Amino acid sequence: MRISFKDLIIFEDDDFLVINKPPFMASLDDRNDPRNVQQMAKEYDERLSVCHRLDKETSGCLLLAKSDEAYRHASIQFEKRSVKKVYHAVANGLHEFDHKVIDLPILALKNGKVVIDIKDGKPAKTTFRTKEIYKKHSLIECDLETGRMHQIRIHLAKLGAPLVHDELYKGDRLYLSQIKRKYNLKEETEEQPLIKRFALHAHAFSFDSFKERVQLEAEYPKDFRVLIKQLRLNKR
Repeated sequence: MRISFKDLIIFEDDDFLVINKPPFMASLDDRNDPRNVQQMAKEYDERLSVCHRLDKETSGCLLLAKSDEAYRHASIQFEKRSVKKVYHAVANGLHEFDHKVIDLPILALKNGKVVIDIKDGKPAKTTFRTKEIYKKHSLIECDLETGRMHQIRIHLAKLGAPLVHDELYKGDRLYLSQIKRKYNLKEETEEQPLIKRFALHAHAFSFDSFKERVQLEAEYPKDFRVLIKQLRLNKR
């Protein structure tokens, strides 16, 4: 089913627009996938430019600007770290984080992965708070102070709490049979993971437009909603 860009919009004024980006869609041009947010945005309004980037698999709040002036205004806020970004993540294991701060520098490697590197890495700081605990997993709120590549993913992995299905950082896939008692799989069918991407959603976002401080929340997409629903149903 073809996605309508208009249906993704959760905020719009004369200068900015924020969408709830679906999973499996690149923010900018992607050689492997001609359909991306930047292309769709240009078709909707040729003035639009994506102001920052979410990983292709990550869903949630993404800011776009309608002019060069608006883009510069947003860029300055990102540089000064006045844009607030809060993510929700489902991690493997039981974790009780109460404003747990991880301040570890990150170095991007040429293979598309990142590592913690005290000497050559760029500063990266994340605060984690546990929202819900299930049978074998945890829903964690992640408050970004910086916005490095794969920051939440590597910081959680460093805490021994890798994201569900984040195989790049040793996060296990999650199947319903692992958490549901008396689970029966239909004959001649192969069980599919509850979510087919790493479980990360850009849930809340706030920034300064030219007129006011804008605070937004993006609803969970269907796959993330289903994941949370099943984890809640099978807590015991």
